[in-house]
This record gives sequence, structure tokens and C-alpha cells, in this order.
Amino acid sequence: MKILNAILDVIFPINCISCGKRGADFCLKCFSGCPPAERESAKWIFPLYDYRHPLVKKAVWLLKYKRKKRLANIFAEAMHERILEELSDLGIIENFYDPILIPIPLAPKRQRERGFNQAELICEKLIELDKNVNFKLKKNILIKPKDTEHQARIKDRQKRLKNLTGSFTVRNPQFVKDKNLILIDDVSTTGATLNEARKTLKQAGAKKIIAFTIAH
Repeated sequence: MKILNAILDVIFPINCISCGKRGADFCLKCFSGCPPAERESAKWIFPLYDYRHPLVKKAVWLLKYKRKKRLANIFAEAMHERILEELSDLGIIENFYDPILIPIPLAPKRQRERGFNQAELICEKLIELDKNVNFKLKKNILIKPKDTEHQARIKDRQKRLKNLTGSFTVRNPQFVKDKNLILIDDVSTTGATLNEARKTLKQAGAKKIIAFTIAH
């Protein structure tokens, strides 16, 4: 596989969308230099970057709609550092240990169309990077049985909330009961998706839930 990737890199060179450096669709140095998320979000949601920044928006778009799945690795590397920072405080103050990573799921139809779940890709890389926190990953616990209208197409906040109400369910709730959970998603706009996911997991008995996103 490594040899094949090396050959493909020669035939189809990959360059950073910001600096043009070869070898990555968006190098970690450029990504880390993007403006941080400053718009207000819930205290339990930790977004990394400002989604209004053109490079951030383009990188997320390339991952989701152009299958640039290697971008998930860059996103995870940046997110991993932020998670460690937050957990250093939460572990002591709120006994937030041994967290389980829960990717925000896609509805089956959207999953088939895209061929992958970008939140799952980020989670899988976070597991690879983990050396000290003892992350666990549960991919098919929180599920989205039915498709809903894309949140980005709904401008009214109340309609966004109504669109998602009851859209998630928990399979095998014993795996999240009394556990600390970290929700992972790519973008948080109003927080409606994360709030609905959190509510569903709380009803299933989860202990404490926080969330990290690439952008807001």
C-alpha cells in the first residue's frame, strides 16, 4: 500500500491548498494558523477554527464532498491537542476520565451516498494518536435511523431544532450508561445537532458529555 501511495503521489501530486507545499491537501502548519473559533457556543462544545475563514470552509468541503479523506488526519491532529488541553482540567475538576469517542452519525442514505462518515475518520485517527488518555471508540452506538433535511439549508433556528427532534437513537445503551463521552463532528453551526445527540445520550444514561468540532 505504501508503494502504491508513493506511485500515486508522483502521478497525482498533492499540494497544500494554502502554501502549496507538496505532500498534504492542507498542511498542519497552515491549518493551525487559521483563525480560531470566536463565535459563542455552548460551554460543553469546543470548536477549533472559524468556519467563515475560506481555507477552513474549503478544507471541510474537500473532505466531505471531494473524498479528500486524508484531511481527516490533519483535522484529528489539530483536534487531539485541543482535547488533551481540555481534559487536563476536566479530569481533575470533574473526574472526566476514560472517555468514549462518539462520532455524530450520518443517516443511512447519506452514508451510502458519501461512502464514509467524516466524523468516524477523525475518531479513528484520534485513536491512533492517543498515547495517554485511553480513548475508546464506539461507532455504532449513536445512530441516525432516518434522513433529515440538511441543517445548513435551514436558516431559522426553531426549524433547525424541530428538524432534528427525535432523529437520533442509542443502540446498546449499556455501553454509554455512566460513561464519559466525547462527541466528534466536523462543523457546529447553531449546535442543534450536538444538542440533540447529547440529549439522546443523556436519556440513555451517559454521565458527562462534551463535544469537539473542527469549526464553528
